[in-house]
Amino acid sequence: MGFWTLFEVASMPILQVLLISLLGAFLATDYCKLLPEDTRRSLNKIVFVVFTPSLMFASLAKTVTFQDIISWWFMPVNIGLTFLVGGILGWIVVKILKPKPYLEGLIIAMCSSGNLGNLLLIVVPAICNEDGSPFGDSNVCGAIGLSYASFSMALGGFYIWTITFQLIKASSLKMRAHEAAEEFASKQANKNLDATPETRLLKGESEEQVAIVVNVPQDTSPKPKGNASLGVKVAGFLHSILEELMAPPTLGAIFGFIFGTIVWLRNLIIGPGAPLRVIQDSVKLLGDATIPCITLILGANLIKGLRSSTIKPMVIVGVVCVRFIILPVVGICVVKAAGNLGFLPSDPLFHFVLMIQFTLPPAMNIGTMTQLFNVAQDECSVLFLWTYLACALALTSWSTVYMWILT
Repeated sequence: MGFWTLFEVASMPILQVLLISLLGAFLATDYCKLLPEDTRRSLNKIVFVVFTPSLMFASLAKTVTFQDIISWWFMPVNIGLTFLVGGILGWIVVKILKPKPYLEGLIIAMCSSGNLGNLLLIVVPAICNEDGSPFGDSNVCGAIGLSYASFSMALGGFYIWTITFQLIKASSLKMRAHEAAEEFASKQANKNLDATPETRLLKGESEEQVAIVVNVPQDTSPKPKGNASLGVKVAGFLHSILEELMAPPTLGAIFGFIFGTIVWLRNLIIGPGAPLRVIQDSVKLLGDATIPCITLILGANLIKGLRSSTIKPMVIVGVVCVRFIILPVVGICVVKAAGNLGFLPSDPLFHFVLMIQFTLPPAMNIGTMTQLFNVAQDECSVLFLWTYLACALALTSWSTVYMWILT
């Protein structure tokens, strides 16, 4: 497969994302007014509660079996490494560039959370179907590649809706605290403007003594000590994990794993003779709406983001460098080392998918989360715009390098 053929194959899904985003931006303009902020927020909730869980369930239940999970055991480790290394690099970017506190979680999420689902579902089968593909027969390659991509999407969704969800949630808490502090300071400033020098003297206050004091409510409940304190912390940690596991997308992935790996449950809904196949068909129909909706919302948020975003250009450069320069090099090292140690199956397509997981743009679900928590939506849209533009060239170039290495 030549470079320009590969360039065309790899750039198609990125161009699709950009075109649908432009449509979303047009629908959000004052001319159309079809995607105002309230509408986007409501649509996001539907994506979170209905569409994304359906996509997770439908993909996993159909394509992943128990034997696959056993033989592909290194993939969750590989994805975990992308989150770990990307998160560390994102933390370094934050410490060097010092953005506003409520943007720290977003930047780390952008560096660590790749688009492990829909892009792979498009790119991998497309490469398999090209003449001269290095991965063998197009039909076999396409079917196996779809399974790899579906497994990647489910695992990525699990990581995203636990780790990334917490990062964006923490950003929202910092933003609420920042807004509360500004509001308090504004009220105090207004009170000080209303006060006259005479009233200050009557109260026995000099100008040097007038200060703004923020009163933080103190927890007066008794604090547990020793082992009890440790037990409370462990219980709280387990409770937070349980809450994340109860998020609708994570539940969809869990049930998809269950139905995919248990044969009699799988036979109930999968296959032309399955008695309850209408359930799988209905769930798949709902899941197919996930990617278009997320992409439309992304484009709609971009209109406001370009006008009001305060994100520093160097932050954009930092995220792009992490995602498309440093992480791909780390991916080559990790996959080559795992292959030499015998941790990976011999299929070169599996190695290729593992490398691609280090080269993807940020997960679009980050946009859903910023909308859910109403935090940094403008900055998120701007980061998406530049990272997906850079991805068109980076993903193509690195795909060429990966196939050259593997063949």
